[in-house]
Amino acid sequence: MSKKRIVVCGGNGFLGSRICKAAVGRGWDVTSISRSGEPTWSSVTSSPAAPPWSTSVSWQKADILKPATYKSLLKDADAVVHSMGILLEADYKGVLTGKESIWSGLSRAFSATKGGSQNPLERQEGEELKPQEKDGQLTYELMNRDSAITLAQEASFSQVPSFVYISAAAGTPILPKRYITTKRDAESAIASSLPKLRSIFIRPGFLYDSSRTFTLPIAFAGSAGHMVNSMVGGRLTALAGAAVEKPLKADLVAEAVVEAIADEGVKGVVGTQRIEDLANVAWRRGML
Repeated sequence: MSKKRIVVCGGNGFLGSRICKAAVGRGWDVTSISRSGEPTWSSVTSSPAAPPWSTSVSWQKADILKPATYKSLLKDADAVVHSMGILLEADYKGVLTGKESIWSGLSRAFSATKGGSQNPLERQEGEELKPQEKDGQLTYELMNRDSAITLAQEASFSQVPSFVYISAAAGTPILPKRYITTKRDAESAIASSLPKLRSIFIRPGFLYDSSRTFTLPIAFAGSAGHMVNSMVGGRLTALAGAAVEKPLKADLVAEAVVEAIADEGVKGVVGTQRIEDLANVAWRRGML
């Protein structure tokens, strides 16, 4: 298999760093794009020390809202990955940390709509995204939807053949509905407006890893919920969403992303079962 070059936007994050690791493991040329460059390793692994594989990644600083800061890095890439969505908006976090009143924070967080940027589909090549919320907040509309559409557009402008969007299996009752609707909106816009781009929409459930110990009991509860949902024929999905989707180890999803890039027959939505299948192919490949 030929050596590939990939660009991972959000490559210093929990899943993004593992995608970089999986790609390095195949001998690929890997560039990570984020505001801070190299990860704070204690936040994404169990050790504060940089792992040996990290020296094989080009850790670049750029702003996902400003294509001019990263456009040159897309040149000659085989695939671009968007792994920069947000789970909690600032006002929702403010409630959880006590920095904002419950009423004001949650009423804003669970509002029906929020501003994103100007319409990214009408944006000129290289034009930066302009947050529409009056305080410049990074909303679901801006990060989960508009930044992904814009990155896919810039990848297409740069003749990149493949684009991977880290989406989600479903929303959950504890998150605003806009969390998942903005992801679905991004998928739809990318697929319809960029038909020549091989777009892959990865839809995992909850991600866990032993380096983040707080994720383990959540994953255990999610596994139990998934078993119960399976026993009742999936009837709980409409009510509980991702809470009853099978949790997946972050490394497994990362391997599946890299395998999806390598397999040119993979396109469109990739759900939990397909993620596991791709990861198994990657595992068998590694055993050869």
